[in-house]
Amino acid sequence: MNDSSLLSLGGFSDSDFKRTIWSALRLVGVAVAVGVPLLWWKLGWPSAALFAVGALISGTGLFEWLRLMTALMARMDDAGGAEPARVRPLAPVLIGFFLRLGFALALLYGSLKFLHGSVYALIAGLALGVASLTVEGLRLLKRWAE
Repeated sequence: MNDSSLLSLGGFSDSDFKRTIWSALRLVGVAVAVGVPLLWWKLGWPSAALFAVGALISGTGLFEWLRLMTALMARMDDAGGAEPARVRPLAPVLIGFFLRLGFALALLYGSLKFLHGSVYALIAGLALGVASLTVEGLRLLKRWAE
C-alpha cells in the first residue's frame, strides 16, 4: 500500500458510509422493481415472492447494519471529543438488530415452507445486498481514484 491509498482511506467519513449504504438500498429497490415482474412472468408468483422475501431480508440487513455502525461511530466520536455530545444508547440498537435477525429466520422458514417456488430466486434475493454493496464500493473506489 502506498501513502496515497492511505490518505484516501483516511478521507472516508461517516457521511460517505451512510451515502454508500443508502445507495446500496436504492439499488436493491431497483433490482426488486425489475426482478419481481420478470420472475413472475418466467417462473410464476411463488418464485417472485421468494425473490422479494430474499430482497427484503437483504435490505433490512443493510439498514440494520447502517443503524448499528452509525451508533458505534457516534460512540467512538464521542469518546474522542472534549465536548460531550448526546449519543443514543446502544442497547435498543442491538435489540433491534437481534430482533431483525430472528424475524429474518422466521421469514426464511415460513417462505420456504409455504411458497413452493425456486430456491434460486430466494438465493438471488438474499445476494442482492452483497451485490449492491459491491457495486457501490466500486463506485466509491472510482470516485476516490479521480
